[in-house]
Order: sequence, then structure tokens, then C-alpha cells
Amino acid sequence: MIVLGLDTCLASCAVAVADGGRVLASAREVMARGHQERLAPMARAVMAEAGVSFDRLERIGVTVGPGSFTGLRVGIAFAKGLASALSLPAAGVGTLEALAAEAAGLVFAIVDARRGQVYLQGFEDGRAVMAPDALGAETAAARIAELAMGRALTLVGSGAPLLAGFVPDARIILAEGCDARHVARLAAARDPAPLRPLYLRAPDAKLPA
Repeated sequence: MIVLGLDTCLASCAVAVADGGRVLASAREVMARGHQERLAPMARAVMAEAGVSFDRLERIGVTVGPGSFTGLRVGIAFAKGLASALSLPAAGVGTLEALAAEAAGLVFAIVDARRGQVYLQGFEDGRAVMAPDALGAETAAARIAELAMGRALTLVGSGAPLLAGFVPDARIILAEGCDARHVARLAAARDPAPLRPLYLRAPDAKLPA
């Protein structure tokens, strides 16, 4: 199955094309904003590098959050539009699940959510051991300790350094965004479904009174 994987939820823009377990091409740029301008050109460039025309795609995978309110909507809107134009199924992948795919074993994906919070979700060998949640740092550390029960673990994501002091023996992988290669692989392994953003709290921006 040829899958186009996309991520715009965090501080990078990433695209990958995979055929089964083989990655044909991928690209990733670190950016705090500007995903909307970069995503389509990056997708075209990656498809060209892979030597795959858009009509050969069989599925589109995209991260759906949690993450930047604007960023995740950019990715979802692009994936929906492309899927509709090509009559393709699409599959959403959680940002935290894609981050956790960076490591094996017991992994906690952690995104710095600002305002004293992190987005947290735990996985063991790819299986979720808790639902994604927005928590204060100390509460998140307590949840990790409860689930880990003293076992070796990995912290992955932009929020990992915030909890490193609470979990001193943990392996740390700092990742500002998701690897679209993981997004493509995860999307290929699940049933397509309507794309819906995953919000764990209200957006920071407020409408004027």
C-alpha cells in the first residue's frame, strides 16, 4: 500500500511516502509557523523524489493532534482536500502515538503544551497504556511513575526535558515534531475514518469581546 504521511501539528512540517514497510522519500523542516505555505510544495517535492504520481496513492495519513491549533487544522484540511480530489481513504494518527514510535518498549510521548502543562500519553510496544491527557508537570510525572512501576522507559518529545528531573533514569529523545514516516506506517495499519482534530484543551487564542 502506497501511503502519503503528513505532520503539521507541532514545530515542524513533515511529509513521507511509503510503500508497505519501505520509505520511498521523506522531508522535514523545523518551523514554528508557516506550515500552510510549505505543506503543498513539500508534498509535491517528496512525491517527485519518490517517483510516485498522486494517482498511485492508496491512502493518506495525517496527524490530528494534540498540538498547535492552527497547525493541526492545516494538515487535516490538506489531507481532506487531497483525499477528496483523489477519491482516497484517509486515516488520522495521534501526534503522541507518532512521537512514541521513535522508540520501543515503554514509551511516554510528551509535548510541551505551555501554560505549565504537557500533553502526555504512554505506550508499551506500540499499544496505548493511557489515553492522551493535558496535565501539569508533577501530575504527569506521577502518572508515569504509576504506570512504569520502576521499569526502564523512554520519554519522547518537546516536553521530555520538562519531566527529565522527575524521572532521572529515563532515556530522553527530544523531538520537536513527528516523523512522517511513522505517520505513514501507522496510517497504513488502521482502518480509514473521518478526520477529526484531537483537542485536549481550548485554544490559547480568544475571540475579542
